[in-house]
Amino acid sequence: MSTVTLIGDRLAEVGREFVYRGEATGCEGCPYRSQCLNLEVGRRYQITGIRENAQLLDCAIHDTGVRAVEVEPTTVPANISSRGAYAGSKASLEGPCPHTECPSHEYCMPEGAEFDTEYRIVSVEGEPPHDHCLLDRDLTLVELADD
Repeated sequence: MSTVTLIGDRLAEVGREFVYRGEATGCEGCPYRSQCLNLEVGRRYQITGIRENAQLLDCAIHDTGVRAVEVEPTTVPANISSRGAYAGSKASLEGPCPHTECPSHEYCMPEGAEFDTEYRIVSVEGEPPHDHCLLDRDLTLVELADD
């Protein structure tokens, strides 16, 4: 089910994914707060539609204003333990990784997912982007969902 929210005009593009971070300091006193601050903090969303003919509204955060878009929660690409990595099963992230130079770092510490939380594996994507895990973890790249 989609939700209508406001997003920066430069970011309003069907297919774009983002993690909702919540209220910024410039949001205080804004007349559009209830239309902007209506998503779940820390959750990953995808823009599924742009409201055509909707008014471009002034915004203290976005220099070109905000516009109405339709968004839906989306899956989170992540590396998890290969043991038990099956579509439909439950899994959690392995834990923090200090190796920011690793090509898999964004999947080991994905935005939109928390450590110590179980997620449903929507699909198994296969091998992670790295050749060798510097923490000696046996990992598989999957898509995780909150539900």
